[in-house]
Amino acid sequence: QVQLVESGGGLVQAGGSLRLSCAASGRTFSRYAMGWFRQAPGKEREFVAAITWGGSSTYYVESVKGRFTISRDNAKNTVYLQMNSLKPEDTAVYYCAANPVEFSGISYYEGSYTYWGQGTQVTVSS
Repeated sequence: QVQLVESGGGLVQAGGSLRLSCAASGRTFSRYAMGWFRQAPGKEREFVAAITWGGSSTYYVESVKGRFTISRDNAKNTVYLQMNSLKPEDTAVYYCAANPVEFSGISYYEGSYTYWGQGTQVTVSS
């Protein structure tokens, strides 16, 4: 069982930056690929970024490429999402998620992730 707790959300002006953190419980965090998803009001949850268990590979949705960076610190059981050049359309609740298949590759498919955090609100004002 893995528990995930996101933090770092807030209100920021367009063009600003935020760094989200996702702290994980459990000794096997370092074996799991991790992902970030988001859900805007009235929309379905969508994939944002993912990172392999060792951090060697990352993948992003096209709309955030060059602006967002996913990373992880396995010693701290934490995954991060650095968000720069934020836009109003980035406003959403952001969720981190863990793929429970140990040493798996990257997936942008929501169904690959079993463990989810409670979400953190990011609001970007214009």
